Amino acid sequence: MNAALAAQEDAVTGREHRPGRPRVLLAPITVTPSKPLTPSHLKGLLWTDVMYRASSGLADVTYRYSPTTYHLTEQTLGFWEYLDRTVGDADYSGLSEEQIGEMYVGYRAEKEKAGAGALRPYAQALEEQGWVHPAGARVLELWTSHYARLGMHDPGLMAHQPPALGAEESLERLSALGFCLDLRACGGPVYLDATRYGLPLRQIVDSGGRPNYLACMMRELLPLAPSFDEVVLLYDRELEADYHLVERVLAASGTTVRRVVLGRVPIDGQVRSARHGGWQGNTVGALLEEAGAECDEAVLRLGMRLYFIAALGAGQQQSLRREVLHQSLARASKLLSQGRGQGSDVAPVAEVLARHRKDHLHVNPYRLTSSLLARHRPAPTRDLLEAVYL
Repeated sequence: MNAALAAQEDAVTGREHRPGRPRVLLAPITVTPSKPLTPSHLKGLLWTDVMYRASSGLADVTYRYSPTTYHLTEQTLGFWEYLDRTVGDADYSGLSEEQIGEMYVGYRAEKEKAGAGALRPYAQALEEQGWVHPAGARVLELWTSHYARLGMHDPGLMAHQPPALGAEESLERLSALGFCLDLRACGGPVYLDATRYGLPLRQIVDSGGRPNYLACMMRELLPLAPSFDEVVLLYDRELEADYHLVERVLAASGTTVRRVVLGRVPIDGQVRSARHGGWQGNTVGALLEEAGAECDEAVLRLGMRLYFIAALGAGQQQSLRREVLHQSLARASKLLSQGRGQGSDVAPVAEVLARHRKDHLHVNPYRLTSSLLARHRPAPTRDLLEAVYL
C-alpha cells in the first residue's frame, strides 16, 4: 500500500485503518438531488447499504457517496440556473420532492439550455464556498429522512465532501496514465481515451469546459482507489460502457475493481428515466407512506430489503408489484418473530457473512439476503438482522 495515498484516503473519509483487515471502497453511482427517489434508486441504495453493513463485519469499508462531487455536472448546475431564471428567489423549504421533481421535468423538456458562461458562477460558488442551491438542499434534506426511516447508513448527504483532486489535476493524472485526449488547445473537448483496449472515445469535458459525471468521478476515485484492496462500483445497466472505461482507468493504477450491475425497476413493464416524470404515486416517499401504515419500523426495514434485493434480484425483469412487496413485509414480520439469540450452537455473524463473499472481499447482498428466505433453514439470528438489516 502507498502510505501517502492511504493517509490521503483517511483525510478524505475520516476513517482509520485497522491493521490486518482488508480495505474496501464502495462507490455507487450518485443520484442527483433534483427529483424524487424512485424504486430504481431505492433498489441501488438498499443493495449498497446491505453490502456496506455486511462487508463491514469482515473488512474496513469506506462508503463514498458525495453529492458535492457531482453537483458540478450540467445536469445539476443547469437545473439550478433554470430555477433561478424561471422561478426566481423562491422559498423551497416547504416543497416536496415531487414538486421540485416536476420543475426538473420542465427543465429537461426545455429545448435550449443555458451556456457554459451562465453556469460558471454556480460552479465557482460550489467549488470555492460549498454552496448548494436551496432546491437541492431541500431534496437532500427529504432524502435524509427516508434514509433514517429505512435504517440506511447516511454517507453524508448533507455534508460538503469535495473530491480530493482539482479538475486540472485529475486530467493531468489521466494523461500520466495514458487515458486523456485533450483537445482544448484547439477549442475542442477532453476525451477519456481507452482506444488501445478497443473501447470508444468518451467525452468527459465539453468545449465550453463543462464536466460530465465521468470527469467528476475521476476527480474522486483517482486519488482514493489505490489505497484500497478492492473497489466496488455499483451502477445502472444503462451505464455499462462508461463503467468499463472506469474499470480500465482504475486498474491501470493497480486497483482491483469489482463491478456490480443492477437493472432498474420497471413500472407497469416499462423502464422510465426519472427526468421524464411518470414516477407519480410510485416514489420512495409514497411507498414508505403506504407500507409504513401497516407495519412497524423493523418490519419495514427488513421487508423492503427482502423485496428490493432478494425478490427483484440484480436484473430488471420484474415490474414493481405491491402485492409482492406486501408479501415481503409479511415474511419479514415472521422472520423477526422467529429470530434467535446468539447461542453457543449458532455460527458467529462474521462466519455467516463470510459464506457470501466468494472470491471477493465484499459480501454479496443478493446471496446473503436470499439465504434468509431459504426453506428448511433456521431463522436468522437477531444479531445478524441488527448488524445488516435493521
